[in-house]
Amino acid sequence: MCPYRIITITQLTKATMKTFSLCLFMLLTLTAMNSNETKPGELNASLQPYVDQITSEFDQIPEERKRALTKLALYISTKQNSGEAAKLTFICTHNSRRSHMSQLWTQAAAHFYGVEGVETYSGGTEATAFNPRAVKAMKKAGFNITTVKQGDNPVYAVNYAEGVPTVEAFSKKYDAPENPQKDFAAIMTCSEADKNCPLIPGASLRIPVPYDDPKEFDGTAQEEAKYDERCHQIAREMFFMMSKVKS
Repeated sequence: MCPYRIITITQLTKATMKTFSLCLFMLLTLTAMNSNETKPGELNASLQPYVDQITSEFDQIPEERKRALTKLALYISTKQNSGEAAKLTFICTHNSRRSHMSQLWTQAAAHFYGVEGVETYSGGTEATAFNPRAVKAMKKAGFNITTVKQGDNPVYAVNYAEGVPTVEAFSKKYDAPENPQKDFAAIMTCSEADKNCPLIPGASLRIPVPYDDPKEFDGTAQEEAKYDERCHQIAREMFFMMSKVKS
């Protein structure tokens, strides 16, 4: 019985060796082809240390703000489960600082946590410009930001990971053609816009998540520190929010 078994196993191994080798070759080829693609969770190396820090600080977020952020996470989860895109428009008065920071950090957080179908936008009750101090703070955090068009309202290309489309950032009104006109969540990032816009036409959810305006410190010795502080707070809260999304 033993010789018979040995012969059978040997013959079977020889018969399947070519198939096994072919499968292994195909697997290695696919791995090599995909080795340069960015997987969910992979951000630019310049961003990763910053993200490592903010994701260790979720316990610093006040409970009241956590409740609002969790409500927004539930909105995204509901859209995901319905097979729809979760469109998020971040709104502040001038679309110059907090709304841009929130949009960009949320898009990066969606990639970091592998949350698909999230589309982020920003706008204001009026258009001005993406403030250069806010741009500087985002660059310091690790975003790759290049100027595409100069002028009073410059256009920037913002990148946070390889293999994903860049985000075009410039100031606009919240109802500009570039932004969704219906079935989106309106996130009010400043108390003034929240007060002056009690109704956002087309929004299926309106939720206030206000931040103090670093503009108050423009031209002072605290200017850079306050912009960095606001950037850090927004990053921490948007990553917390996205970490709560359940598909």
